[in-house]
Amino acid sequence: MDIQESILKTIAAAFEQLFKHKVESEDLSLQPTRKEFEGSYTFVLFPYLKITKGSPEQSGEKIGNFLKENHPSVADFNVVKGFLNINLSSAFWIDLLTQLMAEKEPGYFPPRNQKVMVEYSSPNTNKPLHLGHLRNNFLGFSVSNILSAYGYEVIKTNLVNDRGIHICKSMVAYQKLGNNETPEMAGLKGDHLVGKYYVLFDQEYKKQIKELMAEGMTEELAKKEAPWMKEAQESLVKWELGDEETVSLWKKLNNWVYQGFNETYKKMNVSFDQYYYESDTYLLGKDIVTEGLEKGVFFKKENGSVWADLSQQGLDEKLVLRADGTSVYMTQDMGTADLKFKDHGIDKSVYVVGNEQDYHFEVLFKIMGLLERPYANNLYHLSYGMVDLPSGKMKSREGTVVDADDLIQEMVDTARAHTQELGKIDGFSQEEAEKLYEMLGLGAIKYFLLKVDPKKRMLFNPQESIEFQGNTGPFIQYTHARIAAILRKADQIGLDYNANSFDGIGELENVEKQLVFMLADYSKKIEMAAEDLSPAVIAQYLFDLAKEYNRFYAELPIFSEAKNKVQSFRVTLSNSVARTISSGMKLLGIDVPQKM
Repeated sequence: MDIQESILKTIAAAFEQLFKHKVESEDLSLQPTRKEFEGSYTFVLFPYLKITKGSPEQSGEKIGNFLKENHPSVADFNVVKGFLNINLSSAFWIDLLTQLMAEKEPGYFPPRNQKVMVEYSSPNTNKPLHLGHLRNNFLGFSVSNILSAYGYEVIKTNLVNDRGIHICKSMVAYQKLGNNETPEMAGLKGDHLVGKYYVLFDQEYKKQIKELMAEGMTEELAKKEAPWMKEAQESLVKWELGDEETVSLWKKLNNWVYQGFNETYKKMNVSFDQYYYESDTYLLGKDIVTEGLEKGVFFKKENGSVWADLSQQGLDEKLVLRADGTSVYMTQDMGTADLKFKDHGIDKSVYVVGNEQDYHFEVLFKIMGLLERPYANNLYHLSYGMVDLPSGKMKSREGTVVDADDLIQEMVDTARAHTQELGKIDGFSQEEAEKLYEMLGLGAIKYFLLKVDPKKRMLFNPQESIEFQGNTGPFIQYTHARIAAILRKADQIGLDYNANSFDGIGELENVEKQLVFMLADYSKKIEMAAEDLSPAVIAQYLFDLAKEYNRFYAELPIFSEAKNKVQSFRVTLSNSVARTISSGMKLLGIDVPQKM
């Protein structure tokens, strides 16, 4: 039985025996004792003074004494005003640590026999991945890891936006200005090369609009009549008709982009189990429109366009098929939702997409509900805020975006300079040092982007993220390296820190009890993070755990401790902290070093 449950059952028994009043233990609750007071759990007395008919101090003394006499793990208590703070015995904490060390993987849940698909990344194939994509990919990958730890079978999915007018813009600029340039000739990654032509298209397009406006056209008309835009639209029509030359160029540019994306994904250390491509799915959903018309979920307007009327759901009318019979994003998203279910029989589906698409997903989920899809109530939009840099917003088509590749490299370079300055690589080979810089640089950016609640817009500060103090990835990584050094020393002196029995070590210090308490809380944090789809829960937990461990390290001796069993216990406790930090950072997609 859970320790809190068993304490509450004993408190319920106290009410019945001491105050002749029956209270269900399920209606009672405990909270963690605040750090400034001594204790592990606190029972708030104020709501029950009508039952006890005594002062808070008297009531607390009576219940506290009952707990001491009747609960084997309660060692002591103290009453502060209306709060009964409960101290658990050292034997309880020692036994709990032994149980935690017996777990194969800290905090993990047994299989639920349910499948969940997490869709993230979803890049356009007309430009490289940028800072916003980093937050998206890190969120999607981390949420996948957390849901997997929570017992789900997870399918990590990437729906690639590989068709449409944006791709055709890059194609037109390449045809006009490319001179058969290849990534090798340009000395650029494929995605950067194609992105270059997307920027060139935008520059020329703006120039053409200005020229047409100077000739007397309105801006709106000039945007439509600009020669390059008309060519891009013609190119899209040709592609949809399967024109051989157009499709061949589209494939060539996209293949370059995929090679570039794969290099970036490898640098990011993220992966996918399934790829879907918009070029394969954009026609899906038309059958669903027909079905929706038959069911009365959709209606046709006079011009032949098809709409969903969602006014009863508190929304407005939404277009699902154009008058000319062509799809809109909603059409293909309905079809892709069905395809995912058909391919994998998933129980839940999570879409990791920026908050500018909140309305789109609200509409999609309501439509799938009206169409009576069995999975409709298990569709989730993990909506996240944009990422800004101190220099301001980013715009892809103007070429002012911070590329993911450049930012990752900048972080690795910053980690290199910072680590060398602090002298944390003594005794490292060049190869080991480079590996550490990559681990710290990537860990810094991942942790910084994941520690913020996904829903919040955020400012990414590269310099702040790499610090070895404060709420940063490197601080937690350094804590792990510190413990790894302790374990190496224990091995050198032949200290047994896998001991199953710590009988006779005496009373534990409060900081030791607090560490075991926090370690036991890890599985609850995984549950919270999984239910909220928020890696920020794990990030905050790891920071708090690392802070508490560093307090323990500063306050208590380990190898200079006289009692061998106490030494052994403290190294075992350190080992359990390292295991949990390693496990939690793995959930965030971050590696931890063995030495620094």
